[in-house]
Amino acid sequence: MFLHDTAVVYGRYARQSLRSRFALLFGVLMPMLYLLFFGPLLTGLPLGGRGDSWQVLVPGLLLQLALFGASFAGFMVVLEKNTGVIDRMRVTPVSRLALLLGRVLRDATLFGFQAVLLVLAALAMGLRAPLAGVLIGFAFVALLTVALAALSYTLAMKVSSPQEFGPTVNALTMPSMLLSGLMLPMALGPAWLDVLSHLMPLRYLVDAVRDAYVGSYATAHMLYGALVAVAFAALAVAAGTRVFRTEGA
Repeated sequence: MFLHDTAVVYGRYARQSLRSRFALLFGVLMPMLYLLFFGPLLTGLPLGGRGDSWQVLVPGLLLQLALFGASFAGFMVVLEKNTGVIDRMRVTPVSRLALLLGRVLRDATLFGFQAVLLVLAALAMGLRAPLAGVLIGFAFVALLTVALAALSYTLAMKVSSPQEFGPTVNALTMPSMLLSGLMLPMALGPAWLDVLSHLMPLRYLVDAVRDAYVGSYATAHMLYGALVAVAFAALAVAAGTRVFRTEGA
């Protein structure tokens, strides 16, 4: 029953995404612009990592894609609350966890597809990375999407309007981007900034994916990144499930 409910919810929102091909491709626009116009500026610069500039930049852009895309996924729930869709869902016997997971899995599929497009563009620009490392990067994107989308839906269930939702998400995502080293390794900055960045869960994922892109898999960065990603996703889904149940969605 639970798997069937999840599949039904997933299918409903996946069809919505497929009907909006412009939105499907628009989400990858910002990281693609960074790739095209910012990436060439880094070519040949000493960035403090073991890989070249593309192996430093592309992992950050992949996780940036998930950060900004998944964090704003809850906008749809805010709109559904205001139009009565959530109220109609309350009277159905569908599992509350399925209502969350169906949405979250749709988001993971969507941003996984956009991540593939981004990597293909990066390969054309000059990226060279092992296939295993690229696949590991996609796995981290999926886990981060699950975590952030679940938290985004949780927030959406708590606020009453898009005017509350948008500024709150912006206030959380911008420090995460600046302090996690998405664009450049935090080791390039002063020591205090590098230390502060370790308070951001995203920092560990960035370091892990950069290791994967140079073919280093048995590293401390990879271990910490995997542990943080799995724990973050599990806690976010647990928190989202609790809110969906108590809010009666």
